[in-house]
Amino acid sequence: MLKACLIGLTLLLGVIPVLGAQDTLTPTPPNIIYILADDLGYGELGAYGQEKIETPNIDALAREGMRFTDHYSSAPVCAPARYMLLTGQHAGHAYIRNNDEGKARGDVWNYRAMLRDSVLEGQRAMPADTRTLAHYLKAEGYATGMVGKWGLGNPGSVSTPNKMGFDFFFGYNCQRQAHTYYPVHLYKNESRVYLRNDTVAPHTPLPQGADPYDAASYAPYQLADYAPDVMFEEMMGFVQQQDQPFFLYWATPIPHVALQAPQRWVDYYVEKFGDEEPYTGKGYFPSRYPRATYAAMISYLDENVGKLVAHLKATGQYDNTLIVFTSDNGPTFAGGADPVFFDSAAPFEGTKGRGKAYLYEGGIRVPMIATWPGHIPAGTSTAHSSAHYDFLGTVADLLGFEVEGGTDGISLLPTLLQQGTQKAHDALIWAFPGYGGQAAVRMGDWKLLRRHLIGEEPATLELYHLGKDPAEQQNMAKDYPEVVQQLAELFDRAYRPSHLEKHRIPALEDGLLRE
Repeated sequence: MLKACLIGLTLLLGVIPVLGAQDTLTPTPPNIIYILADDLGYGELGAYGQEKIETPNIDALAREGMRFTDHYSSAPVCAPARYMLLTGQHAGHAYIRNNDEGKARGDVWNYRAMLRDSVLEGQRAMPADTRTLAHYLKAEGYATGMVGKWGLGNPGSVSTPNKMGFDFFFGYNCQRQAHTYYPVHLYKNESRVYLRNDTVAPHTPLPQGADPYDAASYAPYQLADYAPDVMFEEMMGFVQQQDQPFFLYWATPIPHVALQAPQRWVDYYVEKFGDEEPYTGKGYFPSRYPRATYAAMISYLDENVGKLVAHLKATGQYDNTLIVFTSDNGPTFAGGADPVFFDSAAPFEGTKGRGKAYLYEGGIRVPMIATWPGHIPAGTSTAHSSAHYDFLGTVADLLGFEVEGGTDGISLLPTLLQQGTQKAHDALIWAFPGYGGQAAVRMGDWKLLRRHLIGEEPATLELYHLGKDPAEQQNMAKDYPEVVQQLAELFDRAYRPSHLEKHRIPALEDGLLRE
């Protein structure tokens, strides 16, 4: 099967097959690296207009490849966005539609209890028969590795990375554990790896009486092993040992708060930004220099992207590697992050109520950069509307395999290669039961948004023309009732109620426009 697929790929891309002694095709499908940042805003990269945070290596990927201006997360928070990415399903069909901590298991927010009992770690598991992108690529002969944050099934469940198609996993199983960058342990495949860190629980504020202006007050929060360092080392080990095509899913937790970064990068931005007011830790760890530390986290990630690319170039792998860089959702408003100072979601709004966890553009429009030298034209951009759940279909088209039961996504290969005719979505849809219950649908430049679908607050009806009003300031619902109706019908055709009671939005079950 792989051989036939590669022949088709060879014809599609115009690559001359390499024949061996027995005139057989030498398999040369591209390596695939998908880098998913965590809570990185649309405007937090230099390639997307950021002026304060320096990201030269990621910006270089944009110069060497294609920048997507209308790319979307499948959901405005972690777990459902990751589920939809890996399965190719949108929020109208997905099994996971919200973060789900599984509180019935016990005291799941107690960090020390989780250390004693791994059953308390992790989020709701995917069904055992779920087929992920990793499963498909493994079947196509790829080595499959994941490093970073999982959030889709607790240790020992049917839905750990190794049971969902990944040969290798290193990182956080649990999203809550990832609220500290100095955890007591990470996971290597199915087993804990203990780090040289103490049990400073996430969300521990500055002690009462501590001087918030004294850097020494923050020393307890900077421990021995910085998890992103350890994960990057393991990730490079996976890449370096491959002698076959590989798929790497790098789900970095950066720049999700808590604010913790290597001191050399913090010092760099303190010198650049000057003094600032401390963040004392109302909900996350405190930080003496919150803006400098947030910028430091992103530049540290950028530095490691540069190291990975440098390795690929040095080993001759870069030219045959498809790299995608994007984010799981828009910027956070919590934990000392300052989306106003950084204009994190520009040209959209990224403040509370408009950024992460909300279906406004600031919460779901994300950067996406794709590079593959010689195939994706350098220095290009596209305004084609796309979403996380398109990636599985794109890879399937690239390698010539079928997705069981189909996918809600479309292949972006014609856009990436600038060949053939690019299909378009009838509509992009979102249904999110969190933060009051929300639903949205985009068709062309029109976007319909409904909020407060759960609870006692009256539901909203909002219609925006993104071409004329990207910041969603002019609600045009009353002026264009026919557009409202058309978008609602598109949503209703695509939406099915969730199998999970706690992920349902009852107000949508009789239609998007139900009051």
